[in-house]
Amino acid sequence: MISRRKVISILSSLPFGGLLLGALTGANSANSMPVTTVSPSRKVLGKSIYDSIGVRPLINARGTVTIVGATRVLPEVQVAMDEAVKNFVQLDELMNGVALRLAEITGAEWGVVTSGASAAITIATAGCVTGGDPDKIWQIPNLEGMKDEVIVPSYSRSAYDAAAKAVGVRMIEVNTPEELKAALGPRTAMILVLASGASEDGPLSLKIIAALAKPFKVPILVDAAAEGLEVPNPHIAQGADMVAYSGGKYLRGPQCAGLLIGRKDFVQASWITSAPHHGFGRGFKVGREEIMGMLTAVEMWEKRDHAEEWRMWISWANYISDRLEQVPGVKTALLLPKGRSNRSPSLHVEWDISLIPLTGQDVEELLWENNPRIAVSGAGSFLPFPPNMEPNIRINPSQLTAGEERVIAKRVYELLSNPPQMQKPSGPAALDLSGLWDLEIQFVASMVNQTFMIEQKGNEIFGTHHASFGPRELTGTLHGNDILLRSSYTKQGVRLNFQFTGVVGNDIMEGKLSLGEYGMAEWKAKRRHYQNP
Repeated sequence: MISRRKVISILSSLPFGGLLLGALTGANSANSMPVTTVSPSRKVLGKSIYDSIGVRPLINARGTVTIVGATRVLPEVQVAMDEAVKNFVQLDELMNGVALRLAEITGAEWGVVTSGASAAITIATAGCVTGGDPDKIWQIPNLEGMKDEVIVPSYSRSAYDAAAKAVGVRMIEVNTPEELKAALGPRTAMILVLASGASEDGPLSLKIIAALAKPFKVPILVDAAAEGLEVPNPHIAQGADMVAYSGGKYLRGPQCAGLLIGRKDFVQASWITSAPHHGFGRGFKVGREEIMGMLTAVEMWEKRDHAEEWRMWISWANYISDRLEQVPGVKTALLLPKGRSNRSPSLHVEWDISLIPLTGQDVEELLWENNPRIAVSGAGSFLPFPPNMEPNIRINPSQLTAGEERVIAKRVYELLSNPPQMQKPSGPAALDLSGLWDLEIQFVASMVNQTFMIEQKGNEIFGTHHASFGPRELTGTLHGNDILLRSSYTKQGVRLNFQFTGVVGNDIMEGKLSLGEYGMAEWKAKRRHYQNP
């Protein structure tokens, strides 16, 4: 953290639902059919296209986060996509032409446009498992007779392990060079590494992994989703065979596109496992418009004025900071990124909670629920665990448009200078919940049975939530009859955060369950009574 000091429509008109029904015999022909425009609703002046279906747009001050829309697509990318849909092409020919251009730009041997970074991981895994053999592709996820293990350093475990596991492989976690050496063998299809500080210079860095893997001819894939492009590619230079990027982050390409670049034979094998080809990868479809949009984003990476973008982000952060520091008890600091991923500044805003009785979670929720809706820190995404109970928030300016910094500054200033009274449960617990509880959760499409094992000390609740995936720590509070319970499971790339709220009686409690990215559910728990023998 460094001190902040002066470090120095377009959707109003979219081809939405435009449908050409005729014009088959010429525009002036009496036999030509009329052009019909189909629209779900009238466009209201000053409103976004999302308003027409009752969905609230938002100001994205979180950065390139998928759940709130990720990146702001470059105008050049949108133009390329609009042009690409005007003509048909053979997709293998198109991808071959794009691959040659990607190789020219990036210095890699080959490249392919994917339907995102996660899809790049999946098809790369499938390519390494099958070698691009169509007979083997049709076997997935039955990997009998094929290499079926992917090695992953412990620091690289993430939710995106699922992209590799979808192929049917078994993930082998290693912590040291010795463990990696022992894990390498005839069943090893690939090594998956998450680009990070640990992969740069840790005890199991990419260089060390490559030195051990090369004698076994095991390919290495680096997940560099949140990075921009560097030439020469730093990961390939350190021994990676393939590198995956997201198009919907700092490359500012299509949200539904990504890149896989690297060694020609591995990348081509990956492409064969993907759409438009049939079999396992058919669902990882990327259209001609996304392909050309992604290529344009790569070309624009070389042409963009990154220094000017940075200056603009800093100026917006400074404007917000200047306004907020007018509030007694508020301090700000500019945070500069470390490493290659998520390279944008962010503004850390903190306040004296004795003067401003709001937590970070309070401010995040107030900004999220009000109009205009503003996403900062964890708002609108998966539940932070534990939630931000500290008096601070983070504001990322990288996805703003000019003028939105003023909206953010005004709204946050209003909240901190005149904080609303937050209604929060208080008082002693109405009863003791200690014991075993049978839990029913009504999800959107299913009912599941789980259990709570609860210990209670005053207002504080501890215990275990025995869920479908596995046991997880349970914490919470009980004030009067108002209950709040949280459970979290983070292991081997899995991240599940549940927040239960509701009311309790003598032998029953029920309410709402928030699952973050997985939506909402209803829950009810009944105390289990034991019969004397």
